[in-house]
Amino acid sequence: MTSPALPTPDDIEQAAARVSDRVRRTPVLHVEAGTFADPPVALKLELFQHTGSFKPRGAYNRVLAAGTTSAGILAASGGNHGLAVAYVGATLGLAAEVFVPEVASPVKVDGIRGLGAQVVVGGAHYSDAYDAMITRSAQTGALVVHAYDMPEVVAGQGLVGRELVEQVPDVDTVLVAVGGGGLIAGILTALAGRARVVGVEPVGIPTLHDALRAGAPVDVEVGGIAADSLGARRIGDIAFAVATAADVQVMLVADDAIRRARALLWQRCRIAAEAGGAAALAALTSGAYRPADGERVAVVVCGGNTDPADLVERA
Repeated sequence: MTSPALPTPDDIEQAAARVSDRVRRTPVLHVEAGTFADPPVALKLELFQHTGSFKPRGAYNRVLAAGTTSAGILAASGGNHGLAVAYVGATLGLAAEVFVPEVASPVKVDGIRGLGAQVVVGGAHYSDAYDAMITRSAQTGALVVHAYDMPEVVAGQGLVGRELVEQVPDVDTVLVAVGGGGLIAGILTALAGRARVVGVEPVGIPTLHDALRAGAPVDVEVGGIAADSLGARRIGDIAFAVATAADVQVMLVADDAIRRARALLWQRCRIAAEAGGAAALAALTSGAYRPADGERVAVVVCGGNTDPADLVERA
């Protein structure tokens, strides 16, 4: 297997120069000890990024780095990446077409359309939508903006880690939800030698967990409440290579634990996260990850594109 091109810390600095004036520097909320775990926790609130997730960082970097995009831009997405690509297209004046799987959240699909992108349902799962997008790219020559497995996309997502260590310079451990792996690969690259990064996946979508166990990316079954945002069938080659080099630890959390973490975010902080956005916190609230005495933990709340009605019912 050919080794993928991996982003470097210099690539993240170049991404910062390209996109920092187009994306938000998202806040960190410092939560008191005992709120979610014994020690205090820092929440990096990426759900306050444009379009409700971290995804515009990587999408902007890919498109701006590519230069010529007169044929438009294409994406396959369970929702959040599609929203980001639609937003980037709208702000840069580029035609955008987004292929979504049938499991995509109606909230996200409506948002993609609302940003002016054309939406095409491309099959039952993300992999089906991706295949349909590749076919369209060959027909039109439009620029493909991969959801997670492109160096420019990963470097853009690394800005989350770059910001976080500026905001929480004493951070020891960062908990990050994993889908296709673009976010964790970017954060691992940004934080190499500075902080530990732990991946968190739903039990029903163990892409990185199973890949590390098998020694290579493998297909997994996709299901559960976070499938619309973390529902990649296979970890990206870049994320696998970066995670393997870092000897990263991956925690698995059940859907019930994700539901509880999402409810706690609302009840205790009035943060309306989507299921995938609450997955990393679920490692703490379920006890799957237990911080050591004095350990400074940060959690990336990576998305908030959700219908908040059930949060109110739970509160």
